Amino acid sequence: MPSVFDLAGATYKTDVTLTSFEKLDASAPYDYRELAVILAYHWQLRDHEIIGLGGGQGAGKSTLSDLVKAAAHELGERIIVLSLDDFYLTRTEREQLANEKHALFATRGPPGTHDMKALLHVTNELMAGRSVEIPQFDKGSDERSGTRKVDPPCHRLLVEGWCVGARPQDESALTVPINALERKYDLDGVWRREVNTELADSYAQLLARLDSLVYLRVPDLDSVKRWRLQQEEDRAPGQRKDSEWVARFVQHYQRITEWMFNDTADRADVLVELDQNHRVAALTLR
Repeated sequence: MPSVFDLAGATYKTDVTLTSFEKLDASAPYDYRELAVILAYHWQLRDHEIIGLGGGQGAGKSTLSDLVKAAAHELGERIIVLSLDDFYLTRTEREQLANEKHALFATRGPPGTHDMKALLHVTNELMAGRSVEIPQFDKGSDERSGTRKVDPPCHRLLVEGWCVGARPQDESALTVPINALERKYDLDGVWRREVNTELADSYAQLLARLDSLVYLRVPDLDSVKRWRLQQEEDRAPGQRKDSEWVARFVQHYQRITEWMFNDTADRADVLVELDQNHRVAALTLR
């Protein structure tokens, strides 16, 4: 019998049974489990094949992705998840980019520090029903850690990453630095213009391939900092970063994160609004 879920004040009917729902990771937040079931069923009904999932650091993209995979399995489908983070350039490649374009490209995160050519290739191979090697990245060591082989079938592909869905800003918006990092290290705007150019190129190619875009909108940048710091607590003590490091690191993401608050939210096919307590406050299915 289909199950009915109540999420953020609305009711959603799905073909995932209550017994199947109970198979999802019980340690994950209840509302994220409900959201995962709703999304898996939503995509199946509309036959969306390539889905993007964007949202600020710490929003819960990885947690939601794992739950969606499990929910899809209960619907008889296999969703493959590609994390944008696994496609970071190696440290050597980023250092070369820093020497050629701007020193800030040595730090992973912003558009330009991902191997988008490889991501688009993997996307094409999976959707063509072929096996493919997918890179893996270890954030603790800030380096690639190998590859994993993924074989078909792939009924749906979910690409998740903090800037998935971001579009370039107008040139006029790049003129004034928005934080201490930009004022100190990018006063002339070279770095942020390069980042914007990347968004207009290979990242736009990915955006064009999406059948659906899901955006997790965090309340504000302070929430991003707080949730990003909480992620550090899950790392080994020797790899754990402190609040000062996180505050500086997030500044690399600030411009696009704040730009996405409205621009991406206005365009997303699915908008998930989170409150200060990391709960789903509202869900919009367009």
